[in-house]
Parts: sequence; C-alpha cells; structure tokens
Amino acid sequence: MSAKEYLKNWKSYASKRYNMYVVVTIMSLAIPFIKINGNQIFLLSFDRKQLHLMGTAFDMQEMYMMPFLLMFMFIGIFAVTSVGGRAWCGWSCPQTIFRVIYRDLIEGKILGMRRVKNKQKDPDMSKSENKVKKMIAISIWAVLSLIAAADFIWFFIPPADFFTYLADPSNHGTMYGFLLGVAGFLIYDVVFLKEDFCIYICPYSRVQSVLYDDDTYQAVYVDKRGGTIYNDDKDKIIFKKSELGEQDECMTCESCVSVCPTHIDIRKGMQLECINCLECVDACTQVMAKQDKPSLVQWTSTKEAKGEGKTDFFRSKTKMYIAVLALTVGMLFVMGGKKEYMLLNVNKTTELYKVRDDGRVVNKYLLLFQNTQREDYTYDIKIKDNPGIDIKRFKAFKLSHGKLKKKVLILSTDKKLADDARHDTPITLTVVAFAKEDPKKIVVERKIVFVYPRADKLKK
Repeated sequence: MSAKEYLKNWKSYASKRYNMYVVVTIMSLAIPFIKINGNQIFLLSFDRKQLHLMGTAFDMQEMYMMPFLLMFMFIGIFAVTSVGGRAWCGWSCPQTIFRVIYRDLIEGKILGMRRVKNKQKDPDMSKSENKVKKMIAISIWAVLSLIAAADFIWFFIPPADFFTYLADPSNHGTMYGFLLGVAGFLIYDVVFLKEDFCIYICPYSRVQSVLYDDDTYQAVYVDKRGGTIYNDDKDKIIFKKSELGEQDECMTCESCVSVCPTHIDIRKGMQLECINCLECVDACTQVMAKQDKPSLVQWTSTKEAKGEGKTDFFRSKTKMYIAVLALTVGMLFVMGGKKEYMLLNVNKTTELYKVRDDGRVVNKYLLLFQNTQREDYTYDIKIKDNPGIDIKRFKAFKLSHGKLKKKVLILSTDKKLADDARHDTPITLTVVAFAKEDPKKIVVERKIVFVYPRADKLKK
C-alpha cells in the first residue's frame, strides 16, 4: 500500500485524542452522580469526614485506605510514563483538554480567530474585531470554568449537597469561595498562562526524564531518514531543504513545529516540554503522504526508530511496576475487607480504679458510638475474654443513622485476678460492640485495659 493510499484510510491521532477527551469529560461529569448502595463511587468529603470508594463509605478512623490509593495513583502514573511517555498529559489531562476547548474550539472553530493547525501564532489583537471576539471567548470559557469548578467540588461535596448549599450562600461562603477561586484560576490558566503551566509549573515534566528509556513510546523524529536538523549542542544547523543531503527526506516545511501546542521542534530530540499529543505525527504524515512516503515523525520507541529491534513492553521496569500495582490493589482489597460498619472509641476515665467497701474492683470507661449506616440500630456490648469481669453499668440503646452518642461503661470484679504486692496489674480485655439487628455484620472489637490494684490496696 502506498503512503497516499494509506492516508485515505488513516484516522488521525487528533481525532482519536478528541474521542478520548469526550470519554474523559463524560466520565468526570458522570462519576459524582453515580451511587452504589446510596454511596458515591468516589468522594472525599471533608464535610461528612468520609471517603467513598466504589459504593463503600469509610469514615475518618478508617483513612488507612488513603496511602494505598495515593500509592496506586503515583505508581500508576509512573508505569504509564515508562511505557507511553507523557500519554496522560496529551490524552487525558484536564489542562490539555481545557486548552483544546478554548484554543481550538472556541477561538478557532467557533470564532475563527486563529488557524487550528498553527498553534504557534496567537490571534492578532491589534484588530478591533479580534478584541471583541477575545472578550466573547473569555466569557464562554468563564461559564465553562464554573461548570468545571463545580465538577471538581463534586468530588468533595456530593452534587445533592452542593446544590442545597448553593441556594444558601450566607451559610456556605467557603464553598462559594472555592467555586469562584477554582473558576478564576481556570480562566487565568487557560486564557493567559496557557501551555506555560505544562512547561514550567507542572512537576510531571521533570519526573518523566528519569522514567524514560529506549523502549518508551513517544513522538520520535527518525533522523536516519529525515536528516540531522540539530547538532549535538541542540543548535539548529539546517534551515532549508537544499542544505540537506540528497538521501534526506525532511521537507523543512516545519509543519510539525507550527502545530505543536508547547512550541517545540520535535526534530531536536526528546524534550521535557513534549506532551505526546502526536500533533506533529499527524502533520508530518499528511506532508510526507504527498511524497508517497511514510511520516518522519512516528509514535514509536527510540529503539525502533534507530532500527535496534522491537520495543520491549514487558521489560524488567514495567514488570516491577505491574508487580507493585498488583500488590497495592491487593492491599486495597485487604484493607477494604476490614471495613467497620459502626465506629467505637473507648477511653478510660481519669480515675485509674476504685476499690469499694465490699472489696469489688471497679474501672470506668467512656465510650463514643457512631452509627455510620443508613438505618437505625440498637447497640449492645459484651466482654469477650475474661468471664471474671462483669459489666455493671451499660444498657443497650438505639442510635439513629449518622448520629453519635457517649456512654459510660463500668466494669467490676470480686475475683482475685492478680497478687502483686508492689505494682498494679494491667489486664487486657476485648470489648465487643454489636448491633442486635445484625450482630454478624455490624460488630467491632476494641482492646481495653482493666487495672487491678496491688495487694495492699485490696487489704485497705
């Protein structure tokens, strides 16, 4: 198949990328509204002090899940980078999607202020017509920024609560501040900061340089075919086609340069600014097809571009990432299996113990119960591992969903549990709290210490 015939059946990376943008946008807008068993798919609520993950609600006392989630996120990004470079940046990052919407859709397609295929040249603002269009573009983006800011907040405040709070601005000024603050930042970032955020601010570009190797897939200029445009010091030495050798195929049209959103020349080699959007691959493919030749800029690895063999996707580095990710997911499942369906804090009172006139030893505790479920339950307790210690003060009680309640627990014994003439003896007990309606599922255990006095205290 000739290059021209290939071009007829070719689907540009840009169209594939735009489809990915649509999928990512729909997912980010839809996820906050999806519930499983009344809980969000993902929610980190500072208001409710809960983490919702795949329909399971974890309270603040169960935030041991967060380190594993963060590990999964960062290791996952490292794994993707080692295999596909900054694929996240070019194909899923909100910053890139927002810039495409504003620059290519609003300024380019809708208002006609710029050529979509020339991202190096900004609109001529000396024209009064463009000044008006600029204001319209910013106004449109301001509305979209408010929607994006609201969507961001929905991952911390559920949409139902968000719209309730929105109707009561006097009591929810903080949420309004975050909403307007995030929207204001998006306007500044997308309209004025632009790709400088990717180049100078985002730390990911600095991290990627240590994650790349010769098997990493990225946009690569095949200089063996196109010719050397830059020397080893990254200085440009070729400016016109006539300066290249007869066998060199680069047309020096610089289509790959003009279409680059981060304003780099891919022919210089790997650069931190490259976000792997593959616009340069699309541009060169179309130019070289006219010469009946394949693109000089390809989505491949450095190893393949140099003709040193096929890309090794399952190399030692990626195997290591897969193993660590699998371990992290396993730990998430293990930790998720320790989910408690009620919360109980047990604290001893300031009184260490008390010996009554009849010789009974008494210890007092303060219990804090919280019903984290959506139904009302009746809670009771029992001592699991020391039948010689009796519960003298605690009655089962009913607690509404989401409510907290403090209870006093008094434990007492007339049995001789220790015989130490010099020191008090701490005895570890297990308090089992459970819901009478569902004692197998809604049950927690807490270790407490019962202090038994030394022998001379008992004689007194």
